[in-house]
Amino acid sequence: MPKPNSTFVTEFLFEGFSSFESHQRLVFFVVFLTLYLLTFFGNVIIVTIIHLDRHLPTPMYFFLSMLSISETCYTVAIIPRMLSGLPNPNQTIATQNCATQLFFYLTFGINNCFLLTAMGYDRYVAICNPLWYSVIMGKNTCVQLASGSLGIGLGMAIVQITSVFGLLFCDGFVISHFFCDVRLLLKLACTDTTVNEIINFIVSVCVLVLPVSYVLIISTILKIASAEGRKKAFATCTSHLTVVIIHYGCASIIYFKPKSQASLEQDRFISVTYTIITPLLNPVVYSLRNKEVKDALHRAMGQKPLSP
Repeated sequence: MPKPNSTFVTEFLFEGFSSFESHQRLVFFVVFLTLYLLTFFGNVIIVTIIHLDRHLPTPMYFFLSMLSISETCYTVAIIPRMLSGLPNPNQTIATQNCATQLFFYLTFGINNCFLLTAMGYDRYVAICNPLWYSVIMGKNTCVQLASGSLGIGLGMAIVQITSVFGLLFCDGFVISHFFCDVRLLLKLACTDTTVNEIINFIVSVCVLVLPVSYVLIISTILKIASAEGRKKAFATCTSHLTVVIIHYGCASIIYFKPKSQASLEQDRFISVTYTIITPLLNPVVYSLRNKEVKDALHRAMGQKPLSP
């Protein structure tokens, strides 16, 4: 319950990386800005190539372009404000702006997870039902899966925002992070948060158990009789597995770790991994190492495609 003399909070203060020296924050700024620009322009290039090149019409590249757009929106919601806070730490953010940032962070973060699941399903169908692949993964199916992913992201974000910002915040206003996060906002609330924590746990479980689709893929590949067949099947989804392991691994560590083991500094750097580094893996691992995408890039620049 709020104390009699409590002051209700109208803005929050990001602690960010204020515990570091100015020269260390400058290094962080240069590194994070470089990674952000690489991610942003890498995803822009991918989306442009996929939509302009008629040689890349497959469902896999449709989902890849959707993931690139979603990752771009996801990073735009977090990274620019974080970068602005590195030279000048301890920046404040109004509660309504905090709610807006959290809304887009949750919407596109959850959308990314479900898009990765849709891509896992696409690979599963390609491996298990290659003859029916074009029928099962038709245009309408792909659009429905992508729309459903965004719809689920929007729905879960609205539930979380309504839940969190329906609470009262009084006295405590320092967020020990570089962006608005559900768990840390719940810690600042001066009313009972039991229901909110249950909602957050249910949402986290619904989102973070989705890698089960990749377990099905791996088990199916292992059942392939020939070693050559297994090798070829693994080659088609290695990129997906790499991103999924890193993305879900980091998020699971933070959202399912017991409170008694909480470490603010550790959580902050793990958050850097899935807000900056993981989005960069999308253009690097999924696409720029992909021969078809590199061929499309060469065609776009008027050069000959790479030899097989």
